[in-house]
Amino acid sequence: MSEIQTTSTQPYLIRAWVEWCNDNGLTPYLSVRVDKTVLVPREFVKDGEIVLNISYDATSALKLGNDYIEFTARFGGVPRDIMVPVSRVVAIFARETGQGMGFPPPEDLLDDDADIAMAALEASSDNGEETAADAAPPVMQVVTSSDEPPAPDGNAPSRSGKGGKPSLKLVK
Repeated sequence: MSEIQTTSTQPYLIRAWVEWCNDNGLTPYLSVRVDKTVLVPREFVKDGEIVLNISYDATSALKLGNDYIEFTARFGGVPRDIMVPVSRVVAIFARETGQGMGFPPPEDLLDDDADIAMAALEASSDNGEETAADAAPPVMQVVTSSDEPPAPDGNAPSRSGKGGKPSLKLVK
């Protein structure tokens, strides 16, 4: 029996998050892993990533396509054309609440992670200092915030009957 081929859900989820942010008066931000296929002002790229405000107020001619996200935005008062392959988006989130969604890293990053881990293992065998865990890039996880401390089992507090707001947190 053959496997059904489907398109990626990522562009649909990005469009849904942008719509949800707009409906709730929030500002959608994209976190993008930059490589040669990403057209952004390189002077704003830090550690291979850039965070972009894709609200309708901050962009002009925003197109959220299945393959590319394209728009014009001002950087330092100068309009710049932006083109991001959807596959390079690693997260979308609301600036005001931190609520959002992370996506699997681009495939070339998975190869880079393997190279980093292998180099770390070799380094640890050479000098015994660095481990693979130390060299691994940070990952994002969804966390909930609450005024109440977590329950002893690590779950959200149960006294109020509802958890806090989920948000993205960078963990190492």
